[in-house]
Amino acid sequence: MAALARALSCQAAVTQWTAGCRGLLQTPAVPGPWRWMLCSVFERHKAGTFQLSKFCSGLIQANGAITQQNRSFYNTTKHLSAKDYLLPSDEKVSPFTRIMEAMGFTGPLKYSRWKLKVAALRMYACCVEKTDFEEFFNKCQMPDTLNSWFLVAQLHVWMCLVRLKQEGRTGKYMCRYIVHCLWEDVEQRGKVMGINSTILKEDLKRMAENFYAALFGYDEGILCDDRVLASALWRNLLNRNCDDPRHLELLVEYVRKQVQHLDALSGEDLLLTGEVSWRPLVESNARSILKPLGPVYNDEGL
Repeated sequence: MAALARALSCQAAVTQWTAGCRGLLQTPAVPGPWRWMLCSVFERHKAGTFQLSKFCSGLIQANGAITQQNRSFYNTTKHLSAKDYLLPSDEKVSPFTRIMEAMGFTGPLKYSRWKLKVAALRMYACCVEKTDFEEFFNKCQMPDTLNSWFLVAQLHVWMCLVRLKQEGRTGKYMCRYIVHCLWEDVEQRGKVMGINSTILKEDLKRMAENFYAALFGYDEGILCDDRVLASALWRNLLNRNCDDPRHLELLVEYVRKQVQHLDALSGEDLLLTGEVSWRPLVESNARSILKPLGPVYNDEGL
């Protein structure tokens, strides 16, 4: 019964939140990018209202049980805030540095910029070279296209961004360069494939819009329960085209174990080397906690 009450309260909260989004959309002072994001979120929750009602009906029939045949849902009632993600305690930013960054300049960082750029480039290379894209295409029944490649790479880049943002200002600097590397790589791959420059420019614009919407959805999913994360993966990775719920279950499990795996990596090693590894998509014991091997690097961080 407690699960049923949580589901019904969740439905009421979604209704109130959707009404708030509708009010913001009617406000002319909302900037263009935020208006687009609110439109995307509003349409998603509007389309998902019937599914949520159907889910609540299923809970009533099941007498409050939220279980699957193979695994239990992960769900949380804790509301996280910005205070739960404080910067490292040893990082103190001077007023001058804050003014510099407010003007668009990069202030002093923990390591030199060229060293961080090399580490960021290596981390991006790990996202696209150490990922088995063919396995994703086969297991999730995705077409072998540039867009499918981008969606899988985008997911792994997002997981790296989540980990790096825990390293304060230095990690955020690497995040920006990793995203820059992603767009440079996508553009070069499009040119190699012979895509017309005008079409490629339009595709890059569409990919950029979907990219930032996907980051928003994935962030929401990783902070909430498995249903929200599965919804984000269904919309952004599978393009709302998934007939087998086992594919979503596999992807949710994959994201959870990869985020845990990246959290176990040393922050210093990430900033100096950028080396990351990925667990397989399919494992016999996916819930096991594996201790990652420490990277080997010299005094220059290379």
